[in-house]
Amino acid sequence: MVVPAITDVTMSAICPGRDECSLAIYLSGFQQAIIGLGTLLMMPLVGNLSDKYGRKALLTVPLVLGIIPLVTLAYSRTRYFFYAYYVLRTLTAMVCEGSVHCLALAYVADNVPEGRRASAFGILSGIGSSAFVCGTLSTRFLSTASTFQVAASVAIVALVYMKVFLQDSIIDKNVSTPMLSNGKSKVDNTIGSSSKNVHIFKTMPSLDDTLCLLKSSATFSQAAIVAFLSNLSEVGLHASAMYYLKARFHFNKNQFADLMVISGIAGTISQLLLMPILVPVLGEGRLLSVGLFFSCAHMFLYSIAWTFWVPYVAAMLSILFVFSQPCMRTIVSKQVGSCEQGKAQGCISGIGSFANVVSPLLFSPLTALFLSERAPFHFPGFSIMCAGFTSMIALIQSIMMRLPPPLISNERVNNCNYVDA
Repeated sequence: MVVPAITDVTMSAICPGRDECSLAIYLSGFQQAIIGLGTLLMMPLVGNLSDKYGRKALLTVPLVLGIIPLVTLAYSRTRYFFYAYYVLRTLTAMVCEGSVHCLALAYVADNVPEGRRASAFGILSGIGSSAFVCGTLSTRFLSTASTFQVAASVAIVALVYMKVFLQDSIIDKNVSTPMLSNGKSKVDNTIGSSSKNVHIFKTMPSLDDTLCLLKSSATFSQAAIVAFLSNLSEVGLHASAMYYLKARFHFNKNQFADLMVISGIAGTISQLLLMPILVPVLGEGRLLSVGLFFSCAHMFLYSIAWTFWVPYVAAMLSILFVFSQPCMRTIVSKQVGSCEQGKAQGCISGIGSFANVVSPLLFSPLTALFLSERAPFHFPGFSIMCAGFTSMIALIQSIMMRLPPPLISNERVNNCNYVDA
């Protein structure tokens, strides 16, 4: 809900009355880079811990933290409250950004057989897109103040719903006391407590663990490269698009919401209806390439927009480019065992987070430069064009990727039962 409104809030707090503000672009890019750095460290940890302590326990953390920044802007959107939101959002998003999606994918992988996993991931993304449509539609007809108030209320409802209705899918029986447990441990002796702490620290992922996971399968490592490049281009687009449209065509909250509704409806229809039909016919690999191809087309069309209606046409291409993320996640999911789904999805999310660090450093200065009067040549959408070329490299890598058959289930179980001495 807050995505269409946050650009207007940022601009009015930092550069009131203006449609172009380099400081706002740099601040947004800096925030995204810091968040990306934090999530780079946190996503593998969150995924790995969820394999041990259950998805529900780890979901509680981002759902609680995500409420705090929303409440801040729900109370006031003056300059000082905006800066408070900026700091709180930066700190909390290091844990929250992408973690709910990562854990949701692992939860689905726990409960869905391999043959139906691509369609299930597509349906999960489609439900997320439908929620996105509902949120942006609400933003379209609500005032800015009401938008943040309703968003904070919905975030609280999501937390309560998760705690009451969601049943956990996996908990390691070897862990004596679940994380965030309401009960008290009956083990009082020092040896037992020390042993438990050692076991917890063994679950913490290291760089060697991540490298080992990447080397475990050529397909996994190739998917990681595609994940990095596609996230690099997507974050570059998102960091640039709203400021570009505001400077170029004077878009505001309502036009941003319209674009997102069009994109969300097209993506929802595609993921809920088209993807379950196309996956058995084309397979995840080819559908991934199709999604990346239309992602390139989407960005190129944005970059050369010559009138205000061109971005609306580009937004409709989401009916095809939304395939890339669920297909890539499905490919990754099939390369690891059932006890490593959180670790694998966390690893890919961490790699995507590294792209979140790099992307603002590359694209925010380009966006600010080419939207200013100091541009070396007149091409306001140049940064978006560069993001499109990055997506094209991801497309080439996806075409070169060869998908082996998934691991044998028995081998996965054996790997899950293996305990390092």
